[in-house]
Amino acid sequence: MLKKIVKPVLIIGALLLLLLWWLFGSSVTGFSDKAKFVYIATGTNSKEAVLQALQKDGIISSTTGFDVLAKATGYYDNIKPGKYRIEKGSNALSIFRMLKAGRQAEVKLVLGKIRLREDWAQKMSQLIETDSASIMRFLSSNDSLKALGVDTASWATLLIQNTYNIYWTQNFNTVMQRLKKEQAKWWAQKNRKEKAAALGFSPAEVYTIASIVEEETNMRSDKPLVASVYMNRLKKGMPLQADPTVRFARKDFETNRVYYNHLKVASPYNTYQNKGLPPGPICVPSVATLDAVLQAPATDYIYFVAKPDFSGHSVFNSSYAEHSKAAKIYQDSLTAYLNRKAAKAAGK
Repeated sequence: MLKKIVKPVLIIGALLLLLLWWLFGSSVTGFSDKAKFVYIATGTNSKEAVLQALQKDGIISSTTGFDVLAKATGYYDNIKPGKYRIEKGSNALSIFRMLKAGRQAEVKLVLGKIRLREDWAQKMSQLIETDSASIMRFLSSNDSLKALGVDTASWATLLIQNTYNIYWTQNFNTVMQRLKKEQAKWWAQKNRKEKAAALGFSPAEVYTIASIVEEETNMRSDKPLVASVYMNRLKKGMPLQADPTVRFARKDFETNRVYYNHLKVASPYNTYQNKGLPPGPICVPSVATLDAVLQAPATDYIYFVAKPDFSGHSVFNSSYAEHSKAAKIYQDSLTAYLNRKAAKAAGK
């Protein structure tokens, strides 16, 4: 009699375990990639929205197990927004535990060269929940930027090239506050503030000079010398006459050469028409360029021009007469090169 009872119980128990495993322990992912991301937007407060996010793009093939767990624990009353990484082969229980605990995936912010606020807004809108239009409004408002100690011209001085871990749900202001702390930490290292003061400039001014140097040359050994030229011009009250500032004023980053008619652009960033530094940086310079500027040697150089060997390096001079000679040699070499190139093309 006992055997007759035990056998059905065991069968029922086995079926129940199989059901529980199917609901909570078996894979529910419906994709072939290594992993996919689920986005639960801030303000999500409904079961339907969560399940729709889980089913989007076939991330989860069945939400039954997740739904059972969510209802049993009251998850739908306390939904945590975020970007969640779902590994291929994940089961309903592991996915539920991650979402319930709010264990978001970190987002890597790789901060490289940025020129325009539009570029920064676009980049950040791809990494965080805030849209680019909202970020642009923030970057275009001195009232919003005041708490960060910058304005619409100097906002980029908060950005130090590096890789940072952030979260998708962090708002733009929170990210900028974090970057401000990282910037302060960077300037406090290696006596950088003291080096800037010894040169006679503030960290923000050094940053702006570095942004021009960044756009002026790719040659690491030339960068401190180019910086010394600009510093000498500033100290003498001369216009910087920096071609990269004209390209920035014209928003033309494709043209390498600056022509005479370009110099007429009306802009506070045009350092041919305005003395002193531009209102703010023209790009986010590399750390190497910032440090190169901080290590600018004491020189009497006022001028520089590209070397005639087209190596990318420059010839530096303190007199206009010597500079004019070097400029003519370069121009003659360039003309000869262009003529050879044209003749070769014509020969084809």
